[in-house]
Amino acid sequence: MITKEKMASLIDHTLLKPDATSNDIRRLCREATKYNLWSVCVNPYYIPLAARILQDTPVKVCSVVGFPLGANTTEVKASEAKKAISDGANEIDMVINIGALKSGDEELVKQDIKSVVKQGILAQRKTIVKVIIETGLLIDKEKVMACQITKESGANFVKTSTGINTRGATVHDVKFIRNIVGPEFGIKASGGIRTYEDAVKLIEAGANRIGTSSGTKIMKSIKT
Repeated sequence: MITKEKMASLIDHTLLKPDATSNDIRRLCREATKYNLWSVCVNPYYIPLAARILQDTPVKVCSVVGFPLGANTTEVKASEAKKAISDGANEIDMVINIGALKSGDEELVKQDIKSVVKQGILAQRKTIVKVIIETGLLIDKEKVMACQITKESGANFVKTSTGINTRGATVHDVKFIRNIVGPEFGIKASGGIRTYEDAVKLIEAGANRIGTSSGTKIMKSIKT
């Protein structure tokens, strides 16, 4: 049994829909504060709003870079990260260049990640960087490569999926990633996680962060 407090500390309460309004973001922040969730994850445009609302709370602000395709240039991703951090983001979820990875261009993928990690260092902020590898588009050999590059590049988490381009998180993928990155590295499971039972299975498989738009539903379902 995972307690309500423990579950809350693992949830990135997410709203990345293109039609999300400012009122939707305000509601997201209220929900995250009510249940003391770890963070809200919002599109870059809404970082300043979320940061203002949450400034006197322990809830973090997470945003995305290179989302959802990962096909932006390294320079654009670095610029996105710099702006997100200056606007108040505590955590960045970036999408790798999936095509470059599948083409065998490991150096470009590594430089992409390093360029984002560097922005947190330059800003002198303890910025958490999660790297979305989009497991549903990768064969096992590519997953291994993506995880190894993520660790080598100074990021903090491997994240399974955007939840947009293909299938979301699976128990198999989380176990597979955990075996590659070792016991201490961060794993964020994301995509298709809608119930407490879904979240528990992924946490037991090795995830230590859950990205979901169903954070409120999950918290309401926990009785103790």
